[in-house]
Amino acid sequence: MNNFNQEFPEFLKTFEQNLKHLFQEKHNIDQLSLQRGLPPELLTEIMDHVPLSVAVPSAFGGRGCKVKECLGILSAASYESLSLSLTFGINIALFLEPVAKYGDDEIKKGIFDKFLKAQNMGGLMITEPNFGSDALNMRTTSKETESGYKIKGTKHWQGLTGMANYWIVAARNEGADGSLARDIDFFVCEDAIAAQQIQVEEYYDNAGLYLIPYGLNQLDLTVPKNQRLKPETTGIKMMLDILHRSRMQFPGMGMGFIKRMLDEAYHQCDNRKVGVGNLLGMDNVKFQISRLQAAYTICSAMCAKSSSISGIENNLATEGLEANTMKTVVTDLMQESAQLLVQLSGAKGYRTSHIGGRGIMDSRPFQIFEGSNEMLYAQIGEMIIKGMKKQKQPQLYQYLKEFPLTVKSADYFKAELSFSPDEQLAQRKLVDLGRIVARIICVGYVIELAEKGFRKELVENCIIMLQQEVASLITSLRFNNKVVEVSDYHMDSLWLDFA
Repeated sequence: MNNFNQEFPEFLKTFEQNLKHLFQEKHNIDQLSLQRGLPPELLTEIMDHVPLSVAVPSAFGGRGCKVKECLGILSAASYESLSLSLTFGINIALFLEPVAKYGDDEIKKGIFDKFLKAQNMGGLMITEPNFGSDALNMRTTSKETESGYKIKGTKHWQGLTGMANYWIVAARNEGADGSLARDIDFFVCEDAIAAQQIQVEEYYDNAGLYLIPYGLNQLDLTVPKNQRLKPETTGIKMMLDILHRSRMQFPGMGMGFIKRMLDEAYHQCDNRKVGVGNLLGMDNVKFQISRLQAAYTICSAMCAKSSSISGIENNLATEGLEANTMKTVVTDLMQESAQLLVQLSGAKGYRTSHIGGRGIMDSRPFQIFEGSNEMLYAQIGEMIIKGMKKQKQPQLYQYLKEFPLTVKSADYFKAELSFSPDEQLAQRKLVDLGRIVARIICVGYVIELAEKGFRKELVENCIIMLQQEVASLITSLRFNNKVVEVSDYHMDSLWLDFA
């Protein structure tokens, strides 16, 4: 077990060396990733270093819930295995931090001790079969009794299904007349206690992230009153605070993964001989490697920004714009990075046992869970249009050059942004606007990182890449496309009749 008094660089280095030994020397991660689940002995060896101590408050023996340390552990894990990093991310952002911030003091020590000393794990249950992103209409119910709360419902697609020792379960209070409260409550459940045990009805055949179990869960639980999380104001705001903090930790999971894609791509192109040279001698390959380096730079900037703003001492319920920006952009970059590596690797990259081919499938759900990217981009677009209306500023550039998150970056896009978007944008256009604004916000993060001394050439190249991307997105936003689906499309459309 590690000494939690170690300086973090030493703690992280030891953990990275251990993971490299376990995944690249003692075990073969490429072969392990062909089967479902992580071998118990391997998980034990990983958890022996108590990586989750970074998300346990120092008052309870942990390293203190410092965002920088949490992201460092997530990044170290995702360099070797995105599934492992997500396992840690679920534990940190969706269980340990919420318990640290909102849990009753009576239950904290017992829970944190089991994470530090007994390799326990925890997760969060919100999503239901009929209510995904529409969480406010969930049907899981809670009823207060003399001794605690009775919880009934169905949840699914929870990472660590059947594997976690603890769960935070979201439910709505059921009134005497059967009506459900608008607000949401959260309860901690301990699987080792019979009355709190969640029944797994089915395990899903998830297409990626093989090492993490997902499934369908039936809940019929009784929990003590002190296992209800205590919101600062409302349960909905508590949920937003938890989810926004989680989205701001996605860059940690993205960081190591993108770096691995970049390292593998560079190694492939440097060693792959073409004629008298190698792949790196080709102009388009240089461009693709530069795309990966831009992703590395953007993600680095997000990690630095998140470290300064997303600690549990801050309430992030109203910080949807930055949370959505980090989640959407970094997950788009993760998917693109995997696609680029596979393209550069040729046929050998199109295998589950290749980190690129596996990376495509493992990174794809990141664009979907905790809010699909299209939905979150549309929300960003809505926030910007709403802000422009409030300030009575019709021109996009004029608004963004005064907006706090884009004040440093707007001038890089002045020519493209000097127009007035329609106040009643169609949803598809709100998605475009959200993509644009998210990337301009990211340029602001990159500039802030440059001011701290980050590699100048990487910053300059990254900004040029984002300028090109924004220019393309502006064209999409301003193009008049109102096409909708054609009903009965199969009528008069069989090509065989016209050949």
